[in-house]
Amino acid sequence: MNAEEWKSKLNTQEYTDKLAYIYACTGEETELYKGRLCEVIDGLEEHFGKKEDIRLFSAPGRTEIGGNHTDHQHGCVLAASLNLDVVGAAAKNGTKKVRVLSKGYTMDVLDLNNLDINKNEYDKAISLIRGILRCFSDMGYKLEGFDAYTVSSVLKGSGMSSSAAFEVLIGTIINYMFANGEVNAVEIAKMSKFAENVYYNKPSGLMDQMASSVGSVVSIDFASEEKPVVKKVEFDFTKSGHALCIIDSGANHADLTCEYAAVPEEMRAVAAYFGKNALREVKADEFYKNIAALRAALKNDRAILRAIHYFNDSDRAIAEAAALERNDFEAFLKLICESGASSFMYLQNIYAASQPKEQAVSLTLAVCQKLLAGRGAFRVHGGGFAGTVQAFVPNDMLDEFKTGIDTVLGEGACHILSIRPVGGCEL
Repeated sequence: MNAEEWKSKLNTQEYTDKLAYIYACTGEETELYKGRLCEVIDGLEEHFGKKEDIRLFSAPGRTEIGGNHTDHQHGCVLAASLNLDVVGAAAKNGTKKVRVLSKGYTMDVLDLNNLDINKNEYDKAISLIRGILRCFSDMGYKLEGFDAYTVSSVLKGSGMSSSAAFEVLIGTIINYMFANGEVNAVEIAKMSKFAENVYYNKPSGLMDQMASSVGSVVSIDFASEEKPVVKKVEFDFTKSGHALCIIDSGANHADLTCEYAAVPEEMRAVAAYFGKNALREVKADEFYKNIAALRAALKNDRAILRAIHYFNDSDRAIAEAAALERNDFEAFLKLICESGASSFMYLQNIYAASQPKEQAVSLTLAVCQKLLAGRGAFRVHGGGFAGTVQAFVPNDMLDEFKTGIDTVLGEGACHILSIRPVGGCEL
């Protein structure tokens, strides 16, 4: 469809219902999403000229629900896709050039005849595009040049993984335009991780890409990163009586690389004591029997505490999924709070040990506890140290909760979101 045909289509009841389902919202609320889709259609034609066959795509940000810092130890996690996403309009251009322009950034242009790794593109979005194209090319799909314009509503630095959403969007565009939609969501997530690790040169796990690509609530067992066990959890959050809030603590993310790196390093040091590469390979009973010997060998009590967190939180992620599947939301909320307490006490990723006076996340958690007064649940969200807090807030106290958070942390600190049932998709 061309631009005018798309805009007419978006105003039909069919598309209102479709967008209401995808974004877990009411029909009236779809006007926001229709406006964003019109924006990418206009952006495509403004920068690349008139198009007769425009296609629309979406890939969501994600929230980690359970399993804090367990994925890099081949543990279990529970994650979900959000109603914040990256949307894109794309069309073939009849050349061997791929041109992608994201709102607020410069255009990336690459030649399909050269899909090799380029070290000069490390840390640049173009490397992600090139890496994903290479994956499809290696699978034997015939690629053609295309133009794409994208707009993101995924908050940067929020732990919602805007980068994974962009990667999945690119993979989804290529999949539906040149592979007939034959590549499944799990494989697109793996392609995205490959592009990020190898072409972008950033070590990362697979949770972010998997949650964005698969969509809904997903339970993921990373015993094998090559073949993770991914299961959609059947639960409708719109009927839970609670809203999902992601709260920006306002902390400074600078100079925290060492803090983040120390978490997997210390967990691996515990695993190495037992001759293993990751804690997933260590039996919990064997670990607890050897705590005294570990203290003497490692001279690092924090590493031992972080291992304790891993064993408990990996199991807890499984229990959270089971609670949702049996529709026991109260049990789920209790587990969320236990996970948050474990992150604070054992994982110790709430503030940087080197900056004890800067405890924005700690303060945010304290405010959540006061406002919720024993209801709902709250925990650190994502990597921690200087990021965001996740809260499940009863609907009847949502306005009061948001006001209370924004009063302390600043207007707009509390983001009220939804868990959408759809991952990367063509609209």
